[in-house]
Amino acid sequence: MKSPWKILMATPLFFLLTLHTLASPAYDHQRGTRRSNGQVCIGCVLVVSVIEQLAQVHNSTVQTSMERLCSYLPEKLFLKTTCYLVVGIFGPDIIKLLRADVNADVVCHTLEFCKQDPGQPLCHLYPLPKAYSRSGSDICSLPFLAKICQRIKSAIQNSLPFKDVDSDKYSVFPTLRGSHWRGRDCNDSNKMAYPGRRPDNWDTHQDSNCNGIWGVDPKDGIPYEKKFCEGSQPRGIILLGDSAGAHFHIPPDWITASQMSLKSFFNLPTALTNELDWPQLSGATGFLDSTSGVKENSIYLRLRKRNHCNHRDYQNISRNGASSQSLERFIESLSRNQLLDQPAIVIYAMIGNDVCKRKIDPVPDMTTPEKLYSKVMQTLQYLDSHLPNGSHVILYGLPDGTFLWDNLHSRYHPLGQLNKDVTYAHFYSFLNCLQVSPCHSWMSSNKTLRTLTSERAEQLSNTLKNIATSQKFTNFNLFYVDFDFQEIMEEWQRSGGQPWQLIEPVDGFHPSEVALQLLADRFWKKVQLQWPQVLGKENPFNPQIEQVFGDQGGH
Repeated sequence: MKSPWKILMATPLFFLLTLHTLASPAYDHQRGTRRSNGQVCIGCVLVVSVIEQLAQVHNSTVQTSMERLCSYLPEKLFLKTTCYLVVGIFGPDIIKLLRADVNADVVCHTLEFCKQDPGQPLCHLYPLPKAYSRSGSDICSLPFLAKICQRIKSAIQNSLPFKDVDSDKYSVFPTLRGSHWRGRDCNDSNKMAYPGRRPDNWDTHQDSNCNGIWGVDPKDGIPYEKKFCEGSQPRGIILLGDSAGAHFHIPPDWITASQMSLKSFFNLPTALTNELDWPQLSGATGFLDSTSGVKENSIYLRLRKRNHCNHRDYQNISRNGASSQSLERFIESLSRNQLLDQPAIVIYAMIGNDVCKRKIDPVPDMTTPEKLYSKVMQTLQYLDSHLPNGSHVILYGLPDGTFLWDNLHSRYHPLGQLNKDVTYAHFYSFLNCLQVSPCHSWMSSNKTLRTLTSERAEQLSNTLKNIATSQKFTNFNLFYVDFDFQEIMEEWQRSGGQPWQLIEPVDGFHPSEVALQLLADRFWKKVQLQWPQVLGKENPFNPQIEQVFGDQGGH
């Protein structure tokens, strides 16, 4: 089998031009061709804008700026090599066009990465492009990239680890739906050893639940698992989410010429093989220390601190573009055995895509309360047949997304900060025209549309609330929590922060890492106050665990 590194070899040029497979927060496989054209267009405009701005920042030629961009890339995944290959193919045309003093829109329309459908408006981020002709090009039709495109598409459709020797849905490999998404497998040759299991014979001889605690204390003959974990009510955290739960994130310095350096793309291979998601830093299942500077931790890290026996018991079952209507396509990737595993806390957080649509008129495609009720009940019935008794399920409401336009529309997008020429209003309009916006419904200058979207979101939240208060299940208790983004924003402002810092700067839509951590903090406090039984008993940190097991094997 080829190394997963080689399977996904790419370049930011290729990667940004194929955002339809990797990064689309609402990718629709039934209408993939039309939408992929829009994703390719925005990718091309981003890349050419960066090339043009690098030349401006460094007072260099376009050729030099393209070479500079390639030089910033790591060798991993053959990124640097492939970048030079792509520059060799498209570079001469890009140089010719930029020398003619045209903008990135013109370049991408000319190279036919951007296409105008009959009867549709000409989509542009900068002033309207001039006419220019050239034979068509399709980046994925290039012989050395066609198979890679297909493998990336296949990887996105599969929510299970790419590398899983024993087929227990856990992996030792971090990305490609591996241990960044769910706890690292401690024995990939034994399908009966995985995070979240009840210990086998108190793990006297081996670590069957991967929490790093096993063996027998020679001083008293008591198994360590029994000594540290018996009666502590261990439980895992499972997120059923969308791109917000997976923490979709494109670092601003990837497209900001003035900030770009050799360090900018250090995490690009990881991001590519994680679908541009960063679950290892997410609010629900993040296990790495936050890079945002806030002190709050993820829900998983709080559960682990509360009880070290919960180590590695996390699953981020989230997908870009997921909604109540599509969850059935990948919910089977969830791992929980009713007879063998510990109970779990499941958070259902489809917070956007039931109202966030891409069409020019998105309202008819929004999920109705009746459709939401049907699909959520279907999901809950599935969970009742798979979760161990004593589990808990928490339904998360939808936000009022009007804060996006209200706080961003007049600010400069990272692409517009150098020349003060592209605001978020311009960026939103461009995405909407291409029908690739992650949420045309809220990312719109149409106040009536934004209001209608918030009203539907409130109706859907009320539906979830009614389900939580009226339905009972055999193997779990059911709860509802509001998505308190307005309260988070006000709290952030009181601490001296600005609302725009809570929103991802590149896409102008997803919650930032700061927002996700603040939401996790608010979620934790509410559950701790109202339903403390959900969290299990407190199992105070025992120094002996650290003395015997260190960091319990890491993540």
